[in-house]
Amino acid sequence: MPNQIAVVNAGSSSIKFAVFNTDEEQTLLFRGQIEKIGVGPKLTAEDAAGESLLENEWAANELDHRSATKVILQTSIALLGGEAVEGIGHRVVHGGTQFTGPTAITRDVVTSLKALSPLAPLHQPHNLSPIEAIMSEAPHIPQVACFDTAFHQVQPHLAQAFALPRELTETGIRRYGFHGLSYEFVSGRLAEVAPEIADKKIVIAHLGNGASLCAIDGGRSVATTMGFTAVEGLVMGTRCGSIDPGVLIYLMDEKKMDARALENLIYKKSGLLGVSGFSSDMRELRQSSDARAKEAIDLFIYRIVREIGSLAAALGGLDALVFTGGIGQKDKLTRREVVAGCAWLGAAIDEDANGVGQGRIDSSASSLPIWVLPTDEERVIARHTAALLGKAPVSEAEPLRVEVPGPPVHG
Repeated sequence: MPNQIAVVNAGSSSIKFAVFNTDEEQTLLFRGQIEKIGVGPKLTAEDAAGESLLENEWAANELDHRSATKVILQTSIALLGGEAVEGIGHRVVHGGTQFTGPTAITRDVVTSLKALSPLAPLHQPHNLSPIEAIMSEAPHIPQVACFDTAFHQVQPHLAQAFALPRELTETGIRRYGFHGLSYEFVSGRLAEVAPEIADKKIVIAHLGNGASLCAIDGGRSVATTMGFTAVEGLVMGTRCGSIDPGVLIYLMDEKKMDARALENLIYKKSGLLGVSGFSSDMRELRQSSDARAKEAIDLFIYRIVREIGSLAAALGGLDALVFTGGIGQKDKLTRREVVAGCAWLGAAIDEDANGVGQGRIDSSASSLPIWVLPTDEERVIARHTAALLGKAPVSEAEPLRVEVPGPPVHG
């Protein structure tokens, strides 16, 4: 068999995994996840065609992130017929200023990444847990970290800067941006399906439980809605998005909230959940007759439309709009409402195409091409990992040309 590369994408209550061949087609062998860690862990795995390979469940206290990682290693080896993978790539949300591209993992690297945990408290500790588990259980397998912040490192200084004293800026307080692995994949996919616009001015909307927009010009990130942390920008499932810092000072002074209480508020109790009062799930909000649900959705859409305008200004125009992510790919009403708000940009939607939710969805009356493209962060991580470990074929340096199966939903 060709060499195999595994990919691990760990979240707060789940660990997604996938195994790819490092042949020129970068063939997906299987993918799966352990979800509901700490509640009622469940393992599922499926082949490239989406056919179930196995399922297993555990009691609530039987698996934590570390033991779940061990199960994933054992499962992957079993599904490969006893073959071990040649390397493992990980999604790591925050790379700070030090890590600007895929990086071979050492204990010193892990120490540096742990120091960035306060900048991504919902993600970074969970990203690192499987890395440490594999270091302990299978230290002979090389590991690679791929960063959500890396794609945005090429942004101009003004797009990254806060108007703070220089001595603070020089310590690394700046806008980083996130969802970079998704933007890298989708912009590359757009180059395949629409090469005539791929090098022009594009806004990609990654809309899911975590949500952001990215302005891309000539394939390079120009500006994005997330900043120093993954809480800035759009309204999200449980994150508030951009907020006047004065509100936080007020809450400290008048409501006696400390840093941890504020962190819990803006990361876990706000967004769609906070405004609706009952759910962070767009599907539940769409089905509800509660006026608060409508207000939550309206605010979500308003912020997207407003930020698209901001990014169009940063780009100096707009040549295409692309939807991706769980909500972006699957909620036709969100796409319809966002496009309606962008009518001033010449955007108009084809209702039939939007109902299908794949490929190009703008109408003949639209002067702005509009696309729905699935993201596949795991495939990007596999490609980078294979290249860094020297396991990729020579042609891997060329742009990826593959038909991509529908991915799992990412936040």
